[in-house]
Amino acid sequence: METSQKKETLKIHTIATAPEGSKAKLEKIKKTYGQIPNSFGVLAGSPGLLEAYQTLDKLFSSASFDKDELTVVWQTINIEHDCRYCVPGHTAVAKTMQVDDALTEALRNKTKMPSEKLQVLHETTLAMTRSRGNISQEEIETFYAAGYNQRHLLEIILGLSQKVISNYTNHIAETPLDKSLEKFAWDN
Repeated sequence: METSQKKETLKIHTIATAPEGSKAKLEKIKKTYGQIPNSFGVLAGSPGLLEAYQTLDKLFSSASFDKDELTVVWQTINIEHDCRYCVPGHTAVAKTMQVDDALTEALRNKTKMPSEKLQVLHETTLAMTRSRGNISQEEIETFYAAGYNQRHLLEIILGLSQKVISNYTNHIAETPLDKSLEKFAWDN
């Protein structure tokens, strides 16, 4: 006799249901955003994971990349990881950062970047993601020749670390889009 098992998804926590170590963080998130985005509600199930994500987000957001480059790294990883929550989320972030819609659309549609330098950043980030950091010396030299340096290469790893947390969590949780993100829905 076959039994069908329903896949259990991760809980989206509220301030009331979150573990004690996440409650204050969720209160601060609610003050900042006016709500608790579903992704943060899921991350709150592990106070350490929520803190790690927020810390990595703060560190990567203040990296040496400009707003277009930050967007290229975030969205390249989100799209490669097929994160149906993070692609719309970072589309909204790009809008608030006033990133040109042409760049956002090129990333979402997997078309050429608007400049050669951003194309090299995209390709290096993609290579780093696909190879789990095992990129070739030739890829590194191409990256440096485009105007980037060792710090930038290391900061891709920082961005990748942040996105692994949210992408993997949202895959497992099947995190539904918040109402505010629905207009940015993305389907590979």
